Parts: sequence; structure tokens; C-alpha cells
Amino acid sequence: MEYDIVIVGGGPAGLSAAYSASKAKVLLIEKDDGIGINVRTSGVSWIKEMKKFGIDEQYFNPIRRFKFYSPSNEVMLEDKEYRCCVLDVRKTYQYLAKLAIKEGADIMLKTRAIKVIRDSKVNGIVAKQLNKEIVIRSKLVIDASGFSSVIARELGMNTWKRYGVGAEYECYADNVEDDTWALMVGSKYTPAGYAWVFPINEHRVRIGVGVSRPESNAEPLELLDNMISKRLKPLDKMGKIQPLEMHYGFIPNEGVKSNTVDDGLLLVGDAAGQANPLVLEGIRYAIEFGRLAGKVGVESLAYNASKEYLSRYEEEWKKRIKRQVDSALRVQSRWLALTDEEWDKEVEIIKDMSIDELLDFIRADFTIQKMLRLAINHPRMIARQLFRMVIK
Repeated sequence: MEYDIVIVGGGPAGLSAAYSASKAKVLLIEKDDGIGINVRTSGVSWIKEMKKFGIDEQYFNPIRRFKFYSPSNEVMLEDKEYRCCVLDVRKTYQYLAKLAIKEGADIMLKTRAIKVIRDSKVNGIVAKQLNKEIVIRSKLVIDASGFSSVIARELGMNTWKRYGVGAEYECYADNVEDDTWALMVGSKYTPAGYAWVFPINEHRVRIGVGVSRPESNAEPLELLDNMISKRLKPLDKMGKIQPLEMHYGFIPNEGVKSNTVDDGLLLVGDAAGQANPLVLEGIRYAIEFGRLAGKVGVESLAYNASKEYLSRYEEEWKKRIKRQVDSALRVQSRWLALTDEEWDKEVEIIKDMSIDELLDFIRADFTIQKMLRLAINHPRMIARQLFRMVIK
């Protein structure tokens, strides 16, 4: 088989790259039985970005209230408008697939990349569909295979040492505050990370636990089952809880990769470290930079998909988020070291924040101006320390 561009991975980054690369002959391969069939994300994102990408209200549940629980404290902030959302992940991914297919991209399901074809540059892949091996030649390979980073890993470009692992149930629950999500911190939830409650509608909710590696070897599914059986807050007010699906996933947590392009190769999405380390959300980045990857990838074909030309992609996306991601990593490192008593104080500080300040913080929208204003407006809070961390 011969294509101009082969994309490995049918998540939001790969599907978005296929959509914007459609002026070329494009093939996307997905190892699962279908697009969005195996959910590996809790689906938190932001309405402004989703609408910009053409993803409207039918694909998400809007959120305007934010609750935080520590071992001995809790606080809630309420927005006047809906700015955050929880995506219907399967429906959203299949919508992105529809966009790519309408533009001319081909998709092969149940197809796994097993080998890179490389001489002087990357020239394609060998894939396996059921028991059949397929040689796919291409001028450019886009690795959008997420945490597994199958192409980059074979080439020695990705070996994650720090990452998050999460387990989540999508559940029926009697009582769901469908406009409110919750984050829970402290040792009774997880020894290193956080737990969450993200509503999908009035009786459906995602309840999960994340653990940071290598800080802890705890199994998130065991922590999740313990949290549900003990009805830890805020589950104590949700009535009957019955899991309907189980989701399990990994996300790199080292910040942006130092090198995301090579001759004939481009990395995007989680494979490139394009994620917000504070709440480990990256769908908005995956779509935005997936579209950028497809655009630059098509342009690069006239230059033999050279690393020199593809570096335009890397320069642009790093200019857009590298500083914020680096700053968020420093904040996260501090959070992972907090005791239960320190978490109680940290949550107390949120009471003094405006909703705009809180959402900027959650989004890792760390500009020097915003952090300086936060430090001046809240002299007792850790913002002074955070300001010093952010401006490094």
C-alpha cells in the first residue's frame, strides 16, 4: 500500500491530523475495533475551544460549579456562565472521524503498527490487521498513538519515566449534580494524584482516581473501588451508584518532548507530551495541534517531509504552550509532596480566589501578568511562591 501520509492512532490528535491533511492521500490506522470504542480519558475540556473546533452542545455536558475536597475541608466556586465541559468522548471522536472521512481520509480499524520502515528517513510502517501483515509506504508518518508512542518508542525518541495512570467508572447514580464537577485530594483518595467526579447528565457520571508514577505504585482501580465502597465525599450524597463502563488509561507527565520531528516523522498529542499536567487534560491540545500537524505535514511533502521543514510545526506548538506546561509541571511537583494537613490549607486558599483566577489556574494559563496579579491580590496564598516558580 502507498500513501502520502500514514497516521498511527485514531484519537483526537490523529483524527484531526487526518482532517487537515486531506489534500494529500492519507491513511489513518487504529488498533481498536472502532473509533472511540475504548475510552481512555475522563473527557474534561473547555467550551470555547470545543466550539472553535466545531464541536457543539450535543457533544458535551456544560459545567459551571467546581467543588474541591481535601481530608478535612471542602470548598465550591460557581461561575455565572458555562466555560468548562465534560465530553461525550465516544461521540466526539466519531464526529472527528466523520470530518476526516468526508475530506477524503481512509481509516483502517483493528490495525496495529508493529515496525517502522526506515532507510535515510522514515518511509512508512509495517502494520498487522488480525493475522495479516501489511506494508504501508509513505512520505510522512504521524505518530498519534498516545502514551504508547509506538513509532517514537521504536526509534528511541520516547521512554516515559513520569506518567499518570487512571481508573474510572462511568456510572449510573441516583443523584448527580449535572453542572458540577469535583476534585478530591489527600491520602484517603490517592497517595499521589487526585480523584474526580465528572457528570455527563442527571443520572450518569464518571468517577475516577489517578496516581502519579513513580511517586506511587498504588493501583488506581483498587483505590477507586475503596472510594466507592466507603462512600467518601462527595459520593455519600449520590444514592445508588452502579458502574456501567470501566475506563483505564495512561498519560505522559514529563512536559513537552524535546524532539517531536525527524525526517519523515512527526509526533502529536500525548506522544509529543501535549497535555496540561495540573489536571492531565489534553483533548483541546490534541485537536489544535493535530490540525497543525496535518497542515504542516501536507506542506512538507514538497520538501520530502524533511526534519528541517517539519520543525515549523514544532516551533509553532511549543511557542504556544511550552511555557505554560513547564510552569504547570513545577506546580504539580509541589502538589505531589503535600501532606493531608497542607492540602487542607491549600483548599482553603481557593475560597479567596475569583472564578476567573481559578479557571486560569486549572487551565494552566500561566502568564506572568496573571500570576503577578494573583500574588498581589492574595498575599497569604501560595501564589507568591507560584509566581517565582512560573517566571523561571
